[in-house]
Amino acid sequence: MKKIIYSLVATAMIMFLTGCGSGKGVPYFTNIDSTSLAGSRGLFDARIMPKDELTITVNTTDPDAAAPFNLQVRNQLGSGKQMSAGGGSLQGYLVDNSGFINFPVIGKIHVSGLTKSECEDLIKSKIQPYLARTENPIVTVRMSSYRITVTGEVSKPGVIPVSTEKMSVMEALAQAGDLTIYGRRDNVMLIREDAKGEKHAVRLNLNDANLINSPYYYLQQNDILYVEPNTVKAKNSGIGSSTTIWFSFIGIVTSIASLLVSVLRK
Repeated sequence: MKKIIYSLVATAMIMFLTGCGSGKGVPYFTNIDSTSLAGSRGLFDARIMPKDELTITVNTTDPDAAAPFNLQVRNQLGSGKQMSAGGGSLQGYLVDNSGFINFPVIGKIHVSGLTKSECEDLIKSKIQPYLARTENPIVTVRMSSYRITVTGEVSKPGVIPVSTEKMSVMEALAQAGDLTIYGRRDNVMLIREDAKGEKHAVRLNLNDANLINSPYYYLQQNDILYVEPNTVKAKNSGIGSSTTIWFSFIGIVTSIASLLVSVLRK
């Protein structure tokens, strides 16, 4: 009888361990060998949106010709509070809610919805009439406020700055230390805001390689990724740590076994 009791206890412990440590759904892109990635062909270009902050520089062979088109933060010099434009840092342009920036000399320019290269070409065409015919200005546009937020069941949740203006879902999760073992790979929520300020929620399945072909594989500025906890984490949310679970379970099983052994001895 004792052997039967101990066998039952051992079986219960194995079932408990198997349930908690199951690796089902943990690997990414499990079907990638049978999935065509032809839909991912093409380079990603981020598009400018309202509330983006842009850094714009204009360069010409004659520095004086470009100076009126380069806003600089003026430095305060001397006790007389005289101001000088020299040595200042470039000033950012905040895209307003209607998609415009107020550019020096030119005035308002609508840039929302444009890629970086399209915006550069547009500004170049606007300033060309103010320059000598021999000048071929170089316009550089950068999105200085590009960032992504990753939260939920990841190792290092937080806001991630994106200097390259291009980041995939997998790169963002890697920057956040990857999903914890409790994160649901098949139901990651992406919250995205469009140019009109409307928010949209999309569910992403990291187990499915078709995500690479999806328009949501590359993230836009201000996107939010939320990794939902799996059922194991949800059930154990009221318990301080996994160690407590182990000791509690083992303690209960041991107590029951001892009680049954004592009863059978009588």
